Amino acid sequence: MAVWTRACKAGLLELLLRERWVRVAAELSGEALSLTAEPGGGEAAVLNGVVNGNAEAAPGCVRRVRVVKAEAGGLGISIKGGRENRMPVLISRIFPGLAAERSGALRLGDAILAVNGVDLRDATHDQAVQALKRAGREVILEVKFMREVTPYIKKPSLVSDLPWEGAAPQSPSLSGSEDSGSPQHQGPRDRKVIPLKMCFAARNLSMPDLENRLIELHSPDSRNTLILRCKDTATAHSWFTALHANITALLPQVLAELNAMLGTGGGGGAAAGGREVKHIAWLAEQARLDGGRQQWRPVLMAVTEKDLLLYDGMPWTRDAWASPCHSYPLVATRLVHSGSGRRSPALGSELTFATRTGSRQGVEMHVFRVETHRDLSSWTRVLVQGCHAAAELIKEVSVGCTLGGQEVQLSIHYEGGFTICREEPGGSVLFRYPYERLKMSADDGIRTLYLDFGGPEGELALDLHSCPKPIVFVLHTFLSAKVTRMGLLA
Repeated sequence: MAVWTRACKAGLLELLLRERWVRVAAELSGEALSLTAEPGGGEAAVLNGVVNGNAEAAPGCVRRVRVVKAEAGGLGISIKGGRENRMPVLISRIFPGLAAERSGALRLGDAILAVNGVDLRDATHDQAVQALKRAGREVILEVKFMREVTPYIKKPSLVSDLPWEGAAPQSPSLSGSEDSGSPQHQGPRDRKVIPLKMCFAARNLSMPDLENRLIELHSPDSRNTLILRCKDTATAHSWFTALHANITALLPQVLAELNAMLGTGGGGGAAAGGREVKHIAWLAEQARLDGGRQQWRPVLMAVTEKDLLLYDGMPWTRDAWASPCHSYPLVATRLVHSGSGRRSPALGSELTFATRTGSRQGVEMHVFRVETHRDLSSWTRVLVQGCHAAAELIKEVSVGCTLGGQEVQLSIHYEGGFTICREEPGGSVLFRYPYERLKMSADDGIRTLYLDFGGPEGELALDLHSCPKPIVFVLHTFLSAKVTRMGLLA
């Protein structure tokens, strides 16, 4: 694995916390990202002239704000208070990316005095909700910021409101304590330390990023996501590049710990079937939703000497490692695409690759997205070389089948080629051919494999009693590995 240089970086960013943008001082080290809330940052923090993403307003001043809803999505606010609570109707949340935030003119703690001319000064909470629902696409709000009621709206806290689980139980503590399974917070300051080992840094994955300013950091167990917003595109690229580099630099340590835990560090222990883990990292997999829609979701891919494994979260224990979401033999898997995919508003182009595996259910295909060109090159090399190495390691596959009404066994050897013999013990060899005699191979996708070696017997129709795709893919991998070994394919 390549040697990566770890980056150190510091600066002011915004963190999405309880649907609010909070200003934080971020400090990146080789193994962790530290986030410290700026004074006042949790209560209408100002960054580049905006307050929680919205324009500042003077207390006591009545403002008329025009908000236009998008075709999809509502106004994008939550309210508290009302006459029954002896309080005005207050804006308690402004949801990122929706109409209220895009207007840039509303802030937390604004009292809504009227909606499209309907007075809400004496309205109950339900009356205010109904007035907002009936307002239509274009909404005119009369609002007044009331600083005295802002304590009613809880100030977000990094310590209490930023969940983060799934860091490796055996990871060394950055603070010297023995508990390093979660981010650390030290002293009176509102501060979190996020261990980077096996986190997933991504762009434009779980949240739309039309301005190309967001960075997503997913936890090792994939249960929590941290969203950071930078002041501009260049800053976001710089921070993402540094985070990605530091996470990647920790992968050799992860591989060593994983193989030691599985007992595969050179000795070939039984825990993983004697299969050393060669590569492991996060990427995104294309998932199909109801109605034909598609979205990307985080997935952890591991490649051993013989298998390709997919997980929802980092398998830190033997039990977790033994329970992948999907397991595919490399010898029956092929890389079918690697390069730029569809255009993406945030990334310019999506870097994708696809795998196809022959299984008893047919051909199973997965499409994956990576974050950098270097990731794409690395995965392409790992998969192609891994499939070829698995072919040389496995050497031979055999399957029972029927030929001309008699039970036979088809064996394909990496070096020796094809052998068809009778099924009974010590059964005589019916046909034996090297690879160079194969003139044609095909299958019906259901149960029959066709092989033609140009011999007097003509085309052989082998009934495999199940889907022929696994043996077809193995044959392809054997041939590809042999051609590559001969130096005929770069």
